[in-house]
Amino acid sequence: MQALYLTFVFLHILAAIVWIGGIFFLILVVVPWLRRGDRAAAGAFLRDTGIRFRDVGWICFAILFATGLANLWLRGVRPGRLADPEWLATPFARAVILKVLAFMAVLVVSAIHDFVVGPRATRAMEQDPGGAEAARLRRSASLLGRLNALLALALVFLGIVLVRGWP
Repeated sequence: MQALYLTFVFLHILAAIVWIGGIFFLILVVVPWLRRGDRAAAGAFLRDTGIRFRDVGWICFAILFATGLANLWLRGVRPGRLADPEWLATPFARAVILKVLAFMAVLVVSAIHDFVVGPRATRAMEQDPGGAEAARLRRSASLLGRLNALLALALVFLGIVLVRGWP
């Protein structure tokens, strides 16, 4: 059982590294670099890399979901515990609930960014790079990306709390 648990933890952390690393690479490297160049070319580049990273990100979400459930199961958390007031009063349960809620928020924010705002922003950047609509959608996509980065950091913190306890 221990080897299975460690395997799931390893896969969980690996998926988190890929997803979170990709977010911060885009925020800290790609977007600032693109801001210095041709806006129309930046739109095409963001569209292509966005589609590729979206696919990678959603694969990571599936892995995180599956391994997260497996890790909880292997640590003795069963669905019935989620309705047990005694268990819910524990610090561990609060961290689990907060992590699940943060992950759900990531899924919602990612879906809006990846399937609605992001594609609209890149289309607008390609059609009218200096236009008001492109600027508005770029700002919205940027805010959603930054919100996801903050949620990612919260998830990392809550993951640490699950294994180390609250500070």
